[in-house]
Amino acid sequence: MAARLVRRCCWRHLGAFLSTPSSVPVSLLVPAGKVVTARALPQAPVALVHTPSPSRWADGFSVKEQVEESRNPEHKAMGGLIETATSPQELFQFCELHDLNSNQASLIITQLSRLAAERKLETESVLRDARFQQLISITDSQISQVWNNTLVNLLKSLYSLGMDSSKREMQSVEQEVLWRLRRLTFRQLASLAEFLAIKQGKENKLLNEVIKKLELRWTELEGTRTVVMLMGKVGHISPTLMDRLEDKALELAEQFNPDDIRKITLALAYQNRRCIPLLRALSYHLIQKHPELSLSILMDLIFAYGKLNFHQPQVFQKIATDLQPHVATMNPLELTRCIRSFALLKWLSLPLFEAIAQYTLDNTEQLSVTHLCSIILSFARLNFQPSRSEDFFKMIHEEFQGKLDNLEPHLLTDLVWSLCVLQQGKAPYLQRVLAPDFYTRIQDDQSLKAQHLRLKLLHINATAKLESPEYKGPFLPTEMLSTSEPTGEKMTLLQSSLREALAGVLGSQDNGRFNVRTIYGWPMDAEMVVNSENKPLPVKDFAAPHLLHSEGTKPLPPGARRVAFLRWEFPNFSNRSKDLLGRYVMARRHIQAAGFLVVDVS
Repeated sequence: MAARLVRRCCWRHLGAFLSTPSSVPVSLLVPAGKVVTARALPQAPVALVHTPSPSRWADGFSVKEQVEESRNPEHKAMGGLIETATSPQELFQFCELHDLNSNQASLIITQLSRLAAERKLETESVLRDARFQQLISITDSQISQVWNNTLVNLLKSLYSLGMDSSKREMQSVEQEVLWRLRRLTFRQLASLAEFLAIKQGKENKLLNEVIKKLELRWTELEGTRTVVMLMGKVGHISPTLMDRLEDKALELAEQFNPDDIRKITLALAYQNRRCIPLLRALSYHLIQKHPELSLSILMDLIFAYGKLNFHQPQVFQKIATDLQPHVATMNPLELTRCIRSFALLKWLSLPLFEAIAQYTLDNTEQLSVTHLCSIILSFARLNFQPSRSEDFFKMIHEEFQGKLDNLEPHLLTDLVWSLCVLQQGKAPYLQRVLAPDFYTRIQDDQSLKAQHLRLKLLHINATAKLESPEYKGPFLPTEMLSTSEPTGEKMTLLQSSLREALAGVLGSQDNGRFNVRTIYGWPMDAEMVVNSENKPLPVKDFAAPHLLHSEGTKPLPPGARRVAFLRWEFPNFSNRSKDLLGRYVMARRHIQAAGFLVVDVS
């Protein structure tokens, strides 16, 4: 304490001497007492009065450090020279010409790291240099005297230069930062957390301690920039901190610009956090205050909404309208990413999808088979038929000819299934996935992915039998036609209401079946048989070709009909038209083709 007081008094008395006219050689008095004239400094300007650049305080100097900086002309002059150095050799000269203190040595290391990153220099040669080792030694010997902000930047620089974490000097810096965490400003903590999360990963001990401090001091959080940065770079490591950040983001929602909104929604999407109040607030301000959005922001927003399955029709309409003029200039990756997001959201914008279909026709040479698959899968999900359907599908069939064998089995199955939805399931596609050498590869696989694959093969097999009279085979064998009931599936309110309503109509349980699993892969919520006078008949008495094992053998009486009840229950579907969901459309077609009158229940 006494030493610091003496040093401060010395500098106060030497102030007049250091501010001498430019005609007199200006001297720099270093802490060890060595006097060096300005002429000895490398490339030094005549006048050594230097104002630190704003970047030096960007991470937040404490008030005490700023006062110390303003009272220390020698430190200001030296800092200015270090900041303006343009090469490692120029920085290393300071070690030879001056007796450096720990703050100055730390500043030189920080500038070395910055130059190495900007100019992509070889860091190994920097670390092996004897003068760098001298800088590290000076810093380590006086580590407790390094200012907080300089210490934080020093730690970042050593990590960036790739210094071995097992070295004693490196551990000394880490330990000093750990001890000072309570004295760091919130901005310094946030900056350090961002750096450690990117460079070191969530297993880093220091990062975990920094995050604990951020969680405790979250009320100090100010400004949209810090909120956005922490949500995107650090929030995924600490759910508790992310909760606090979401609350703060909701409070600041009105102040976010479009790029902030993009970053926040992407952070929520990557972490699968459906914070409904925040998403609604961001959507509202996006519509009200930001009429023009760039292509990249539009693409990221629709991707985030799709991943979170968050439905906001006004936002979707704005994004679709704003995207349409950009379609012609998109590259294939942007196009497929855009259409997949709208398909996930089950939102059909006819002008946008027509523009995408036209783009596909105009730029066939630029689109790979994988790109075309993504387009077909998205069209099928929404049951979209282009206005130039004949030209479009002619091109699709030509592009896929001879290339099906190169597709991965799951992608090939999804492609053929989607073409069946769009009523384009031609014989070559059906034969490829219904061949024994294809389905035997997944026949004994009990994984969830394989179960979904087998279910789609049942749908494709149903298309071959019910909608393709010219198709002669092969078909799936009988042992592949059974579908297992999903485990843990609970009866919905709509299903229970349907059963209660039908109980009074049927009169007897023998006159109906519930939760029927067909050989076509489609479940029916209920089934009944009525005679020509629409009176229920015992369903178990009649042959049931749609079941794997039929209980009855009698044919239906003249005038009798089978009635199937299909549940339409998609609570997150933005547009309520049943024809916009390709899967439901194909189910209705198949069950109708099997001889049923289909009743939609919603």
